[in-house]
Amino acid sequence: MRVFEPLTTENCPVRHVLDRIGGKWSILVILMLGKHGKLRFNELSNAIGDVSQKMLTVTVRSLEADGLVSRQLYPEIPPRVEYELTEMGQGLLPLVRALEGWAGENIAEIREMRQRFER
Repeated sequence: MRVFEPLTTENCPVRHVLDRIGGKWSILVILMLGKHGKLRFNELSNAIGDVSQKMLTVTVRSLEADGLVSRQLYPEIPPRVEYELTEMGQGLLPLVRALEGWAGENIAEIREMRQRFER
């Protein structure tokens, strides 16, 4: 019998990263900023569609804390805030785009398989 060391956040960088970017909102924020460049909060919200203001705020703060997204505040009335991918976020973008492409190529089959499974 083989014994494996359990994967934890401490000994598995992939798990640590996926804990932060594995949610649908993080991936969509990265994709939208990659596609459109700098976006204001409401533009980002509109580009994603059905994300709540609270979830988008939590998501961009998390991505900012990890160094994937930068936030620029302009001291205007009303205040203007823009978000964009950092260099590290740009480095992640090709991987996220590959996932987006794979999903697009396979979504019909995935939906079909889900329907079969539910029967």
